[in-house]
Amino acid sequence: MKNSSHRESSEESTKPKSDLEGHRNRLRERFLKSGLAGFHDHEILELLLTYVIPRRDVKPIAKELLKEFGNNLASVFDAPPEALQCEVAGIGKNAAVLISLIPRLFDSYQSSRWVHHETFSSTQAAVSYLRAHLGTQRNEVFCVLALDSQNRLIAVEQVQRGSVNRTAVFPRQVAEASLKHRATAVILAHNHPGGGPLPSAADRQLTKRLKNILGDLDIVVHDHIIIAGHDQYYSFAETGGLE
Repeated sequence: MKNSSHRESSEESTKPKSDLEGHRNRLRERFLKSGLAGFHDHEILELLLTYVIPRRDVKPIAKELLKEFGNNLASVFDAPPEALQCEVAGIGKNAAVLISLIPRLFDSYQSSRWVHHETFSSTQAAVSYLRAHLGTQRNEVFCVLALDSQNRLIAVEQVQRGSVNRTAVFPRQVAEASLKHRATAVILAHNHPGGGPLPSAADRQLTKRLKNILGDLDIVVHDHIIIAGHDQYYSFAETGGLE
């Protein structure tokens, strides 16, 4: 265990205060000028950590985070808060919470942004939304996009987490979510974390069953989309799987 008692507020910088503040200010000015363009991964983490570790050089901490959790930002942001605290000296509770908050904050931002503005007029529009909504999930998640008669997004609701199965409870949850939001149509979606987008035999059977159940409720299933990472997807509608 590398960090059982460290707390950010008690740390002193190994650099002169003027040098430390100058470096932090330069990071912030770069961001204000051009966003994160040109930032290395450790610099993005540095910028984030400056807001919770006020009196310490955070560059070594940022580099240690990347070393310990896979050398990429996603692995750091997806790490459990308790692991962040235990594995990297200098990361206390506040920093661990902030790091873990980032992907959840992004999910909430995307959901809010799309719910208020988006109309799903094409498969690509739905895929773009779902990549943002499911792309950061480490476990398999099945969700329902409830749509109105103009294909505008009313709500997105997660109805299953973990292995998707075809038990009686799961289709009932999908139907209940669709009825709760008074959807006239839905897009079904789930992700394949770390795998390809092609549906399994169980995925195909589940899609057919849900289409029939929702059809009996006068709710149209426009598509069932499987997201694999940020660049692969499978659409049942595009491939004739809903016929």
